[in-house]
Amino acid sequence: MTSPSTPGLERRLGLWSAIAVVIGVTIGSGIFRSPAGIADKLPGPLPMLSAWIVGGILAICGALTLAEIASALPATGGIYVFLREGWGRATAFVFGWGQFAMIRAASLGAISITCAEYFWRVRTGASPTDADAMTVRYLAAGAILITGVFNVVGVRVGSAFTNLTVLAKYGGLLFIVLVAFAMGLPATGGHYLPAAPAGSFQWSAFGLAMVSTLWAFDGWADVAYNGGEVRDPQRNLPRALIGGTLLVIAIYLLANLAYLAVLPIEEIRVSKLVAADVAQRVIGPAGVGFVAVTVMVSTFGSLNTVLLTSPRIFFAMAEDGLFFRSVAAVHPRFGTPWVAILMTAMLGAVFVLLRSFEQLADAFVTAFLPFYFLAVAAIFRLRGRPDYRPTFRCPGYPVVPLLFMASVLYLLGNAVVQESSRWSTLAVFGVCLAGIPLYYLTVGRRRG
Repeated sequence: MTSPSTPGLERRLGLWSAIAVVIGVTIGSGIFRSPAGIADKLPGPLPMLSAWIVGGILAICGALTLAEIASALPATGGIYVFLREGWGRATAFVFGWGQFAMIRAASLGAISITCAEYFWRVRTGASPTDADAMTVRYLAAGAILITGVFNVVGVRVGSAFTNLTVLAKYGGLLFIVLVAFAMGLPATGGHYLPAAPAGSFQWSAFGLAMVSTLWAFDGWADVAYNGGEVRDPQRNLPRALIGGTLLVIAIYLLANLAYLAVLPIEEIRVSKLVAADVAQRVIGPAGVGFVAVTVMVSTFGSLNTVLLTSPRIFFAMAEDGLFFRSVAAVHPRFGTPWVAILMTAMLGAVFVLLRSFEQLADAFVTAFLPFYFLAVAAIFRLRGRPDYRPTFRCPGYPVVPLLFMASVLYLLGNAVVQESSRWSTLAVFGVCLAGIPLYYLTVGRRRG
């Protein structure tokens, strides 16, 4: 198996910074935008909460599995490395191609649009109109490029900014939760009953709702991309993956319970920013302003953290000879993969000028799920190798990885079966699968 050392990049991220990366990537726009779509598909308190609970279970199953693999392969590139070692260079290349052609830019675009919308709201006091759409997109592109520069300047600068914004976003969300329970719940008595009104749960609708839930939870694995820059990685990577994921699950479940403490499900399902509506109901106009600032900081911090982690995929590919060699360049002063960072930021800026939030978010989740499946499934191949020596073992093996894999297959199958999402899902798959012939026509042919 490939040595986990990564020449050129220094191990500068400690345990707290690694946990902050998990939280910083994961908590972005999802917990503020996704509840409405989930409640609309599952219009009952218990069905809506079940989607968040199942999403949390899937996230922790994935985190436990990849924590084991990361402890054995603490190299820059994360999932790319896991796929390369588990399934070979061709699979790793297809993953990198999917990241380059769609996945990473779609993620940056969706987060940055939300950031720009709430920057607009904080600055003007009003939500942007259709006439402001392109201006908002230019602001979003600018936010991506600014955070790209932060991360070129250095890992310490990027991680310090991540730590700061994580405290702000987690603290802001926790404040909303506490206010809702302390002031809203006594006034309303909560909107938890009836728990499951007639017609509020259907399996097909549950599958579609899970796509939105997984968008909100995505990010739990991203710290593995920085595996070559985490100090004492065999110990700290598993702790960061598991600890950060558990902290996100806890605040997400508390937030949804807090939303239901103040608003009935009928209002949640039509609320574009449910946290703001909760704050306005309990605190007044000042609450809306607080939430707008919280969302703006949250999403800007997520942009920064995504650009701290994801460019390492392209850096690792370039080092392996599966991408342009220049992308593996390390800045002589800052010690960062500056070409990979700037390339990723520019891709995100282009995408955000061309696509809407919904198009970007759905494309990201659909394209990433098959690679999550393969990364988790790699544990079964790696455990059979004599040179595989993880310092952490996945509890509940093989049930935990199998549960994750079965759930991903259900979600992907449901997306194809449903007429409303079938063709967009197949189109996303087509873009990713185009990486197979591309591999054999380029780097695969040279290798042969």
